[in-house]
Parts: sequence; C-alpha cells; structure tokens
Amino acid sequence: MARRAADTVTEIFAALGPVEGRAILDVGCGHGRLSAALARQGARMTAVDPDGAAVAAARRAAPDLRVEQAGAEALPFADASFDGVVMLNSLHHVPRGSLAAALAEIARVAAPDAPIVIVEPLAEGTFFDAMRPLEDETAIRAAAQAALDEACAGGGPLVLGSVEEFERVEPFRDVEQFLERLVAVDSARRSALPAARGEVERLFAELSEPTPLGSTLRQPLRMHRLRRR
Repeated sequence: MARRAADTVTEIFAALGPVEGRAILDVGCGHGRLSAALARQGARMTAVDPDGAAVAAARRAAPDLRVEQAGAEALPFADASFDGVVMLNSLHHVPRGSLAAALAEIARVAAPDAPIVIVEPLAEGTFFDAMRPLEDETAIRAAAQAALDEACAGGGPLVLGSVEEFERVEPFRDVEQFLERLVAVDSARRSALPAARGEVERLFAELSEPTPLGSTLRQPLRMHRLRRR
C-alpha cells in the first residue's frame, strides 16, 4: 500500500491546530523533542515519561518544560486539565495489560472537545523490517491498535474523529547511526545488540535506499484523531 511521505511533527501540529497559549500534554515524551517543538510554537507544555533517564534527558534538552515521571496508565493530573493531548510512538510501549487504562487516563485529563492525537508505528516498512532482529514488535504494535479500536467502540472513553496513514522517511549516515537510534528509544535493547548486530547490518544494507541525505528507511505510521467521550 503506497502512502504519502510526511513529517510527523508537521502532521501532529496540523491535527492539534493552533497551540499558542494552550495547555498540551505529551504522554511518553522520550527525550522531549516533540514537547520542545510544541513549546516553541507557544504551547504551555507538560510532558510525562515512565523512564527516569528519558525524563532527565527531556529536562536537559528543554529546561523550561514541565516534565514528570509517570506512566500513561496513572497520569498525575486533574480531570480535564489539558487543551490537547499527544502520544507519539509510545502507546505500544505501555504494558499490554495497562493499555485500556492508559487510554482511559488520556481521555480523563483532556478537556471536553480537546484534540487527542495518537501516532503509532505499524508493523511493516523497511525501518521495521531492519529492526526486527533486535526487537520484533509485531505483537505489541498490533495490541496497541486493538486497544485504540476498543477504546473507540460503543461505551469506550474515546470518540474517533479520523484515522490517517503516512510514512516517515528517515535518513541514516550508516548502520551504526541506525543502531544508536534503536537503542536510544529503548535502552533495554542494548543487551540484545551483540547477537542481533550481524542480521541488522545485513538487512540495513539490503533494505535502505541511498539518497543524497544518507541511507533511508521507511516507517508507516497511523495517526488517530480523537476526543474524549
């Protein structure tokens, strides 16, 4: 299935609408790059991540951000606290048994009619295929999509506005930069790296597309635009 190539941050900005002066929550913020980009557009940003190292990195990268250590399934905020909520590539990192609770929490802290934007990678594309020897996320990515479907079903905490798919086309200088990118997302992968390295290197060479910017890999993404019920 052919998908348009798009910049993920630009897509999220369009889905959220104007953010200046609005209170926005970034759930699973990682190192805080998206939060910092939204703050530069005037959003009053709050970010959370369950990983202490990620929280520290986000605070270093953007000292003015409010960053809290918390999981999506237990957000430390009052009901209807935020004018928008975003979750980028992080729902599938929530423990499978906590996915429903995480989506209910996101709905709880969003104000009525506030946009909720959840972007998740699909279990396909050359980026995914090249990373699979290090960690095969086929099952957890499918579980995240199923949890979104269930949360939007009758009586669920969320109302679906639209679903869109696009591709992130990401250049890498070489396979070492690709491997560092994978480990930066989840430091637990580092212990599996020695055993997986050879196969990742082979797949990177086979699947990546040479361009003037570097060797590119493609990751299809699915974006849900939602509201609380």
